[in-house]
Amino acid sequence: MSEWNMIKICKIAHGMKDCFAFTMFGDLFEEDFSFISNNHFGKGKKSKPRDLEPPPPRDFTNLSGIKNQGGTCYLNSLLQTLLFTPEFREALFSLGPEELGSLDDSSKPDAKVRIIPLQLQRLFAQLLLLDQQAASTTDLTESFGWNSHEEMRQHDVQELNRILFSALETSLVGTSGHDLIKRLYHGIVVNQIVCKECKNISERQEDFLDLTVAVKGVAGLEEALWNMYVEEEYFENENLYRCGACDKLVEASKSAKLRKLPPFLTISLLRFNFDFEKCERYKETSCYTFPIQINLRPFCEQTEMDDSEYMYELFSVIIHKGGCYGGHYHVYIRDVDELGNWQLQEEEDRLIEDMALRDNENAKEVENPLAVLKGILSEEESKQIPVDQLGQKLLEKKGMSWNKKYRKQYGALRKYLQNHPHIFQFSPDENKVGLKEKHKLLFKSDSQGQGLQSLPQKNDVQWHSGKKPTRLRDSSGRHWFDLNDSKVQPIKEMDIEKQFQGKESAYMLFYRKSQLKRPPEARGNPRYHIPERLLNEMNAANTELQKKRAEWDSANNGIDLHLHLSSCYKFHNGALHPSLTWKEGVADLTIDRRKTLGDLRQSVFQMLESWEGDMILSIAKPLPAGLHLYQTLDGDELTLDCIGLADGADIFVWNGKEVGGTKVMTGADHEPVVINVLRLAEYNEGGKGQHFTESQHVFSCSAKLGDLRRALAPSGGIILKNGSGADKEAKNWEVFLEEDMKETVKGVGLMDGCSVLILDSHDQSFVNMSSGNLTAFTYDISWLQVKNFCRTQDEEKHVKITATIETVMSDIKMKAIREFQLEEELANDSCLRPVSGNGKLLSPVPEDYTVKEAELKMGSLLGLCHGKAPTSTQLFLYFIVGSDQNTSPEMEIVVEETASVKECLNLMLEKSGLSGDNWHLRRIDWCYEAGEALSQENATLKELNVCSGDTLVVTEGKLPAKGFLKIPIWWFKSSSHRKHGENTQDQVNGMTCKMDALQVSPAGDSPEYIHTDMDLCYAGNIEIAGEASLEDLKMQAMTLLCCQEQIVPLPSFLRAWTVDDSKRPAKLLRNNKQQLNDYKLGARVEICIEPLQKEEHLGPHELLLRVQMGIPGERDYYDSTDLVWDISKECTTWALRQQVASHYCLPVDKIEIAKYFPERFEWLPISSWTQQISKRKRKKKQESLQSAPYHLKDGDIIGVKNLLLDDTKDFSTVRDDVGKEKQRQLVLQKQKSRQAERLHDHVFSEEKLNIKHRKPEVALSINVGVFR
Repeated sequence: MSEWNMIKICKIAHGMKDCFAFTMFGDLFEEDFSFISNNHFGKGKKSKPRDLEPPPPRDFTNLSGIKNQGGTCYLNSLLQTLLFTPEFREALFSLGPEELGSLDDSSKPDAKVRIIPLQLQRLFAQLLLLDQQAASTTDLTESFGWNSHEEMRQHDVQELNRILFSALETSLVGTSGHDLIKRLYHGIVVNQIVCKECKNISERQEDFLDLTVAVKGVAGLEEALWNMYVEEEYFENENLYRCGACDKLVEASKSAKLRKLPPFLTISLLRFNFDFEKCERYKETSCYTFPIQINLRPFCEQTEMDDSEYMYELFSVIIHKGGCYGGHYHVYIRDVDELGNWQLQEEEDRLIEDMALRDNENAKEVENPLAVLKGILSEEESKQIPVDQLGQKLLEKKGMSWNKKYRKQYGALRKYLQNHPHIFQFSPDENKVGLKEKHKLLFKSDSQGQGLQSLPQKNDVQWHSGKKPTRLRDSSGRHWFDLNDSKVQPIKEMDIEKQFQGKESAYMLFYRKSQLKRPPEARGNPRYHIPERLLNEMNAANTELQKKRAEWDSANNGIDLHLHLSSCYKFHNGALHPSLTWKEGVADLTIDRRKTLGDLRQSVFQMLESWEGDMILSIAKPLPAGLHLYQTLDGDELTLDCIGLADGADIFVWNGKEVGGTKVMTGADHEPVVINVLRLAEYNEGGKGQHFTESQHVFSCSAKLGDLRRALAPSGGIILKNGSGADKEAKNWEVFLEEDMKETVKGVGLMDGCSVLILDSHDQSFVNMSSGNLTAFTYDISWLQVKNFCRTQDEEKHVKITATIETVMSDIKMKAIREFQLEEELANDSCLRPVSGNGKLLSPVPEDYTVKEAELKMGSLLGLCHGKAPTSTQLFLYFIVGSDQNTSPEMEIVVEETASVKECLNLMLEKSGLSGDNWHLRRIDWCYEAGEALSQENATLKELNVCSGDTLVVTEGKLPAKGFLKIPIWWFKSSSHRKHGENTQDQVNGMTCKMDALQVSPAGDSPEYIHTDMDLCYAGNIEIAGEASLEDLKMQAMTLLCCQEQIVPLPSFLRAWTVDDSKRPAKLLRNNKQQLNDYKLGARVEICIEPLQKEEHLGPHELLLRVQMGIPGERDYYDSTDLVWDISKECTTWALRQQVASHYCLPVDKIEIAKYFPERFEWLPISSWTQQISKRKRKKKQESLQSAPYHLKDGDIIGVKNLLLDDTKDFSTVRDDVGKEKQRQLVLQKQKSRQAERLHDHVFSEEKLNIKHRKPEVALSINVGVFR
């Protein structure tokens, strides 16, 4: 048995029971097929826990990165620099357990274990020897005494450099490495002041581990060092120096020189400065050059030594990307010992080509698509062939298409060709491709004509063998890598010049003396000078990693197959059914998807040792009728993945001909279909009853409809199909005509679950054969409930009235009166009114309507009430007085539909006991508030589409003159007046609308806005013609008293919003020249005016958003800022992420964004950009953010998370928690007060939340034990 196979065999019964002969039209099958839907047969790959996946191996560079713990990129960059300082790491490795102790003893109370250097040794050994893509610094940071908050907080790498060196010096006290830092990094600067009169020299020495140099106003490093150590400062005129020798004020000169140079010179660039005018920090991004090699002789006190004593070479550049309040660090490092495999993409392609020419004899190696395609194109006589034809030739030559063989690893064929422009040449229209001339000559010189072979997989690093990977060297012999947390990639030396300036620029420079030469045995040898104990630990760890990867690979590529054995099945009713229980007829087999079909067949043979004769494997599929067989698997040389065998697939094992002596038809053309067969059943009038008898029958989808009729209606009859699908009570039945009898079951659209109705000869009176539809049969006899509201003592009494959909409502009323034993005279003064689910009486139903015309459902509840029902020309209306439905009772009125609005209003005022002409009517809107006004007083109710059951609101106040709008104006106060403590989420482009002004009464009444002490200030009302422009409205708003406090030079310095019911800005009004009527503002519109610092002219395709950056480590945000986004091309997730990232100068993959819904206090994350791969896919799949679920519009708040500083995905704030709790309390109050309707106004918190400023910078510290 193959070692790759893990076989789980259930008990298999080899005995067979008698099988039934196949009958196409059998009786109703009664077998239990519940096992078909069991999870045992579930399709799709099983989910595997990600935490069990072993770390990936190193990539082609053979170098290891370091995982970012959330905000430790600054630590990772410095650690990589120290690792690639060979003299530092070898000095650290030279310290043994006798000096440092052992990590195993760290838990012992009296043990003296120097944990920091031990953990640093172990980390360096992992980075050098452990075959993983990235190492973890968790153990090291724990030895620092850091908690999870410290690991998430970003610090300055220059500060870390000094603190880490101090911690190491303290940790190594009393060991042979006590002077490690001093020996490698210590230098001395001497400051001298020379008296011009007595020539006395006063000097002071300063030790340094790194030099801090200015960036502002300096062109580069040499100029900065010249200013510091060559230029002299003079004391003269009023600024004199008191000489100790002369004992008086004299003229003097001051200078500084480098007295002692360290082997390794660390230079910190002062990129961050403080602007005293703006009182804020900023990052200096101007161009600042630094050389690869530098001669420090001009800056030294002693200059008589050889030049080699002053020459330094750059070997590390720590780079900061971002601003002064956050960003990301990565490092460019020169691989001094050439431990990594340095090769760039174009040179890698050349290496593959050269190696392939030398290794043609390795026929067993996997073919490289580059070589295969070049081989095909070199054989073509024409210079270029169509790309599609190239794919066809690949299929003919290799027996497999590009998509099956190469697409998963290399992508689409056209994209692969475009990625190798130095080899393949496209025609101008990019439809044809050919080889470049030099590559054609290369293939013609290959006399054997064999295909080129690829290199071994670049991840297969032989860590324990003496064979070293082939290396490519750049022209200078300097191997530079970009180490960006877990990612490592080679770069050219010239790429360093890109870090001279900009948001992403050099921050720390590390130079080493040119005199420092490495021994030959250290070159390319990561094991050099590593202690034996660490070598053994890394060897054991690598062995364990390889074992875990092998297990993971096997589990990840394993697929579970369910083998159904023919000896345990019988065939009847057109499908396969288990003769025993399903467990006894199914065997589970787990096999690697990369194995071939022949391997699968061999495994099955080994399981079934008693199998005789041919073995055929067929794909099976559980259907409602039973198990059905489809295509037969053939091609034993093909892999299971290539033939499309998925995890959880069902395989039927048989001889390919029959099961239990019955021939089995396979394929999609013979699928069994389960059909519900309905027949009319008798019922009693007055009861709901069962009007159908139902049975299930199985037919082949290729069976003729005539055979189906003969099987189901042998004595004659007709068949009707339910045109509404499987719903047996739908009324859309269609008759199958005689010409349909030659069609197949599948051809007439009958599928699993479809219903057919069989009408025998005595039932055919229900069918109108000319139209092919049912007639009287649709009058389904049922009942209606009626409740008595005419007498209090019988109020709870219900009766059931038998009816059909054609029964007239007057007949139902009379039956109900008789059932209630009421006086028949009540018929002239009563009506039937539907009762809603919450018990409300709806508008009466006209008595001349049928049940169908009244749109009543069978079983509905009606109320028998006093009062005449309206006629078909009358309207039954509800009305309330005032906008508060809780204080004003709902009243009813019946009016003619031809009555005018004014006449209707007078009737309502008369009924409510009111008078006067200072009233008007409004409709009720969807949230049960006063909505659109009925402004045309002389128009009839019918003309205005007022219907029975509508609710109108009698509202106090006269409507404005025709063509005029009466608009309340709100005014935003300037942000400079905003009080400390207001939350940024209430801000609108620097202005604030205090939501604590929204008060809720204890009884849960509607919100009430109090306009005192608000930043959203009520300015007053204006009346303006609808034909006036938006600019006219702004001009008129500027004349209001509250608005005159603001200095606004022009209307273009104002921004106008409509205000919604929650007193929030809703719609932004663009184009000052546009008429107000064009905005379709409505009669109840309110406008808020926002002053701006500069003119604004937003275009129709520009979206105004408020973006606010999250404060790292806190549940709060910085102040929001305006972001104007042009959505004329696209309004997609990808485009918005790019716009926001550009706004904050951050990488697109280092931000997360979400839209805020203030009415729900919720944030909706905007989906991850990594899901969008190509432009073509974006166009197909990405929907506009202006549609569901985001509905992005002007003024929306977009929260931004900087993943470089904060990887928490929770966008919510403390204010959101408070707001949600307030909403929950409001719902409880509403329930206690038993109000029928839900409150749609959203209540906001009354509590004022302080604005959370940026967190104060916390000093970085490393805890070290005492070893003195």
